[in-house]
Amino acid sequence: MGFMASITLSDIESQLTDWRKLATSLHARFLTKNFAAGLEFVTAVTEAAEAANHHPDVKLTYPWVDLVLISHDVNAITSRDLDLAEKISAIAANQGIDADPSVLSELELALDTAQVAAIGPFWAALLGGESGRVDGDDITDPRGRMPLLWLQDSDSHETPRQRFHLDVWVPRDVAETRIEAAIKAEGRLVSDSAAPSFWVLADAEGNKACVCTAADR
Repeated sequence: MGFMASITLSDIESQLTDWRKLATSLHARFLTKNFAAGLEFVTAVTEAAEAANHHPDVKLTYPWVDLVLISHDVNAITSRDLDLAEKISAIAANQGIDADPSVLSELELALDTAQVAAIGPFWAALLGGESGRVDGDDITDPRGRMPLLWLQDSDSHETPRQRFHLDVWVPRDVAETRIEAAIKAEGRLVSDSAAPSFWVLADAEGNKACVCTAADR
């Protein structure tokens, strides 16, 4: 498979067990349990990444290591990501480190607007300092400090309505658990018509949010 070949969700699910696709990239958490073990794991991951000339984003904390993979040159998941993810999982297995896909999640802000092109540069400049950081209807912070902002194209409207909402990306296999927890916490299900791509929920005041997965997209 050439690295530019189109990667589907079924490709990811059939090849990887420790990793999940969330909004745009592959995510994994490895339970290293202490800082020294985490550093040893990250050192081995670094060697594999250097050998592959392809590098994950890594966050090392005391009890775990979080990794994110995407091919930044094409802004997509490619076979390079799948291959390196497999190598990282093999390193973890060799060091006796377990993964925990059930805790993975990613926050995305969604802004309902009829003027994507007009307001995109403003939000790109505000969040990332660069007005040109608009990729279609997505705005990313190149410094990795801000969540993804999605400009949701909609019809124009004059009546007051909620313009911002949160998209909470989770693995497909934990979506129902997350939704059930939110409903038990005095939330309600507004719509499941687009499930399993996303479910719309609301709090007791009617503020809406979506639980999103990579399925059926």
